[in-house]
Amino acid sequence: MKDTLRQQFQRLGLRLNELDASLAHPGVAGDMKRYRELTREHAEVAGLMERFHRYEQRERDLAAARELLADAEMAAMAEEEITSASADLERLHGELQTALLPRDPDDDRPAYLEIRAGTGGDESALFAGDLARMYLRYAERRGWRTELLSESESELGGYKEAVFRVDGESVYGRLKFESGGHRVQRVPATEAQGRIHTSACTVAVLPEPDAAEDIQLNPAELRIDTFRASGAGGQHVNKTDSAIRITHLPTGLVAECQDDRSQHRNKAKAMAVLAARLRDKERSERAAKEAATRKSLIGSGDRSDRIRTYNFPQGRLTDHRINLTLYRLQAIVDGDLDEVIDALQAAQAAEQLAALESGA
Repeated sequence: MKDTLRQQFQRLGLRLNELDASLAHPGVAGDMKRYRELTREHAEVAGLMERFHRYEQRERDLAAARELLADAEMAAMAEEEITSASADLERLHGELQTALLPRDPDDDRPAYLEIRAGTGGDESALFAGDLARMYLRYAERRGWRTELLSESESELGGYKEAVFRVDGESVYGRLKFESGGHRVQRVPATEAQGRIHTSACTVAVLPEPDAAEDIQLNPAELRIDTFRASGAGGQHVNKTDSAIRITHLPTGLVAECQDDRSQHRNKAKAMAVLAARLRDKERSERAAKEAATRKSLIGSGDRSDRIRTYNFPQGRLTDHRINLTLYRLQAIVDGDLDEVIDALQAAQAAEQLAALESGA
């Protein structure tokens, strides 16, 4: 094992000690959100360190076995232990390297799966229907839950557009590799002359964002003005400065309330209105960001803009990103996608590992 990798685990050992101390602090249990974050990180780091300690133990076992080689009576047993320990070290080394790779925090989220017909007219819509069926069957295989959110069916069947929500274990982490242009080569059901046509669809996979949490307003970012209420309400509203206007300085958003006699209650209501407006602003900005992400994910929908080709006459699937070709197309379109996705995940891990080692 390289020294740089050992140093990373030494730092993780120090972090584990810090987490132990933090979790033992009496004040942490009162903050459930913080407590959950710390316990989650503690479980991850503790698991890594346990595996690293197993690696260190097998290193010691290997060294001891090599010393026994000089003893003729123990040599045979030592050889067996050397073979076993070497194999364990190689396996554990690979696991430890993989465990240190940067992880996408969205991988465990549910996902929105959007399929849209592209070039190819009716045949493209039929292919979009086939892709939807493929993903739904794959979700069923993995025990995921699916929900059709919207659909636009074509006249001959299939979809002009379909949007699904998929929920389950590691949904986005598995499906995110499906984003892009998908091209099909086959004889369409609408083709009378038996000619092979090429059509295309686009797929976009987006992680579902966290449910909106309560907006935490920083008092330093607020300007709170009191003023005398106006309008109906009798004598009281005209005599006291019970109305409240709150300005969120970073965004310029303003909320005010003057319908209660209590300045305190008016302030609470105005804060709630301001929080709702900030939440809506964040939601709108997120939607705009997702729209831009979707555009970058799916490309133009043209035949030449593709990540994968489904060639039915040859029974062949080719993923162009990793030059993967499989001659089991029917099984794949029936939902057996694991081999493809596993290969894509492995290729991504190899890239991350190369970057990790080059940066070390």
